[in-house]
Amino acid sequence: MTASRRSRSGSRLVWRRALLLALAVVLLGSLAFYWRYQRQLNRYIRRTYASFISGRLTGREKTPLLAGYSVHGIDVSAYQGRINWPEVAEHQVRFAFIKATEGVTLRDARFQRNWRGARAAGIYRGAYHYFQPNYDGATQANLFTRTVPLAPGDLPPVLDVEHAEFHDVAQMRRGVATWLRLVERHYGVRPILYSNYSFYKRHLAGHFDKYPLWLAHYEVAQPSLPREKWIIWQHSDEAYVPGIRGTVDFNVFQGNFQRLLALRIPPRRSQAPN
Repeated sequence: MTASRRSRSGSRLVWRRALLLALAVVLLGSLAFYWRYQRQLNRYIRRTYASFISGRLTGREKTPLLAGYSVHGIDVSAYQGRINWPEVAEHQVRFAFIKATEGVTLRDARFQRNWRGARAAGIYRGAYHYFQPNYDGATQANLFTRTVPLAPGDLPPVLDVEHAEFHDVAQMRRGVATWLRLVERHYGVRPILYSNYSFYKRHLAGHFDKYPLWLAHYEVAQPSLPREKWIIWQHSDEAYVPGIRGTVDFNVFQGNFQRLLALRIPPRRSQAPN
């Protein structure tokens, strides 16, 4: 073999080794990235797939109920479209929180029909307001109370606080406190505070502890907060319930059915209990 051939052969060998090394580095890097972000990646893949098949859904799809809990519920908005509430009720959905309002002007387009439909189907209902932190808390509370006819037997009002775009955290907290105070005064019952785990830990923990907490925390076996800190856990936002075409949020109540009933707005003093 001539020197030039040996040189070319050696060069090819070097390039092969370099290529194999680069492929190994890419593979190991990909595995490390997936290991670190597998929950987020798997979630993205599932949601992409759900969007892809959405046109072929029948409204009969069903996600298994979360084991270890006896009281299950959903929360809905206009996003879920037309809901067959009697069919939803047949699949162990005991409570539903229904979006009523958002910010200072928005009323959910399907609130009234969902509000009536849930009650007619025997599902215990509550209503929630999506809080916009850069708008006045009192104006947002007024919009909610003018929209939602809460009555004895309904679940307490809910303030959904998770919008991450705000100018000042102290101002945001003051607006939340104003909404909670005014709505409690209006209905005579303490509202429930809803938030996701990361937002709650970063911005709300320690400031609103007297209010019952409804916690959103996905891709975990149990919420990271102690059980005494929350009463409702939203464990999925990509579940299926017969009667709803498409995904819906799944929740569990911490306690038995009697404890859920005890959470309802009580009869007014002038009324005799049913």
